[in-house]
Amino acid sequence: MTELSVTENPADLAVRRFSSAELDQMRASFEREGYFVIRELIPKPMLATLHQQLTVAFTAMEKEGELFAGGGRLSGHLNCFPGKGARFIHEILTAAGIIDLMKQIDPKMVRLPNVGCNYNLPGSTTQHYHTDYDFSRGFMIANVAVVDTIIANGAMEAAPGTHKKYYPYWRFVTEHAGRNSLRVEMKQGDVMVRTSSMWHRGMPNMTEVARPMLALTWEDGGSQLPDPWMKEGGAIKFFPNWFRPTTVGRLRERATVAAPIIYSSYRFVSSLLGNKGK
Repeated sequence: MTELSVTENPADLAVRRFSSAELDQMRASFEREGYFVIRELIPKPMLATLHQQLTVAFTAMEKEGELFAGGGRLSGHLNCFPGKGARFIHEILTAAGIIDLMKQIDPKMVRLPNVGCNYNLPGSTTQHYHTDYDFSRGFMIANVAVVDTIIANGAMEAAPGTHKKYYPYWRFVTEHAGRNSLRVEMKQGDVMVRTSSMWHRGMPNMTEVARPMLALTWEDGGSQLPDPWMKEGGAIKFFPNWFRPTTVGRLRERATVAAPIIYSSYRFVSSLLGNKGK
């Protein structure tokens, strides 16, 4: 895995450019493993402010009963729009040449990104291995560690190299494609560039505080909005993850958390009959 460290002062990070050799190293890691990590690229003080904004918004919405019931709150993994305050991340990635590199790897990146965030709640459960889209429609993702992301608070488990061929879920299981999986720990400010086609899963947050992980994604070429950071009027908002916030959805979430083998068996059988690799 490629890991590069930026050593300039925070004020200079926005104009930091990587050498051709460094960019080639990133590209090679991506082709081989499906991702690469850049260390200490995004300024920590700016991320600390964003983290505080997310925490305040979640606490207020939860206190006032504005959050949905179910929708991932039991399993502990929520989606989040981080608001207009997250715009600086894309600006830094652009100035550093990372967005250009991603476009070279995937020319389908033709618009600004969709802007999101995984909000891993305390006491969350282990997700099932998955990809983020159909294999034939893979796209680029830039994950940014808003806080230190370690084993204790749910660092992602990734299966390097699984982006190279199409795996229905049954084949992923029977071929033990995840046997070389590893936990990708990241410090605040680290950036992980990956493909949606690499198999991975969210892991339990065993701490007492939520762990946000920002995501810029380019599914179907990118956002249809002229300014994706002004979605929801630029305000932070939380959304369901895998499970719908309905009576049926809540029952499914409870069953999956209580007996994950049931959902795994369902996915296994479904993948035998379908053509999706997620």
